[in-house]
Amino acid sequence: MGVKGFVEGGIASIVAGCSTHPLDLIKVRMQLQGEKGLPAPAQQPIHALRPAFAFHSHSGSATMMAPPPHVVAAPPRAGPISVGVKIFQTEGVKALFSGVSATVLRQTLYSTTRMGLYDILKTKWSDPESGNLPLGQKLIAGLIAGGVGAAVGNPADVAMVRMQADGRLPEAQRRNYKNVVDAISRMAKQEGVTSLWRGSGLTVNRAMIVTASQLASYDQIKEAILERHVMADGLGTHVTASFAAGFVASVASNPVDVIKTRVMNMKVEAGREPPYTGALDCALKTVKAEGPMALYKGFIPTISRQGPFTVVLFVTLEQLRKVFKEF
Repeated sequence: MGVKGFVEGGIASIVAGCSTHPLDLIKVRMQLQGEKGLPAPAQQPIHALRPAFAFHSHSGSATMMAPPPHVVAAPPRAGPISVGVKIFQTEGVKALFSGVSATVLRQTLYSTTRMGLYDILKTKWSDPESGNLPLGQKLIAGLIAGGVGAAVGNPADVAMVRMQADGRLPEAQRRNYKNVVDAISRMAKQEGVTSLWRGSGLTVNRAMIVTASQLASYDQIKEAILERHVMADGLGTHVTASFAAGFVASVASNPVDVIKTRVMNMKVEAGREPPYTGALDCALKTVKAEGPMALYKGFIPTISRQGPFTVVLFVTLEQLRKVFKEF
């Protein structure tokens, strides 16, 4: 309890965040697919199109035919593997770690706070005899810890999303942040300090959902496995409980994550109306333009990332607890 919980949670989160960063980047790119924020290319009016000529052999005369209607097909949705391959081919392997400095800062601020605070609340509210805590109170502890952690870490979260998404833009429109410090300082100078908390409401909501579902479900599933003597308190139990917790967190948080990513990534220019006026406007425009399942864009890379992230997080955390128990 106390500082030790923050240190253990912070180290485990940084290890998990860095090891799964490429998967998180692919998830962000997929969530931005089909976004309507970029201007569509102008289409020529029909009278400006060059006419087609059909030559008939029986007369030798040329007859002008009207051109067929111009149909613009929507680009096919790329899957996580094709998105990853495209990034590797067009931007290089280094691009898969774009924004990793922001990930380190985000985990240092956000995850250290949420993991430490959850540990404090869980210890304080647990039954003195059994050491267990009812699921409802675990969820409340997760909601509180996630909300506080997200408010602290939002600037790093905004920087991370922008740095991860930068490579998908045309070269002339890229922000080209050097690192997380450069990103935060430029945002503060060019867009104002308040831009560092853009989408903070969404970040807080998502963090509350993720922390409550992830930490509470891990503890609950781990307790159930141990109480029923399915497995001993070891690596197998930790991997099983953590992967299940990652799946629960992914299902619960993906819609909020899609909206958060789009709001944070939108480019606001002076004298022009922003693509979205807020989270609700973004959600409505996304569903209207792309359908309700657009809120689950990037779910495969989300679970592909959230699963390993949660496994690495809790396995590392359990090992750190053994190490720090000696002190």
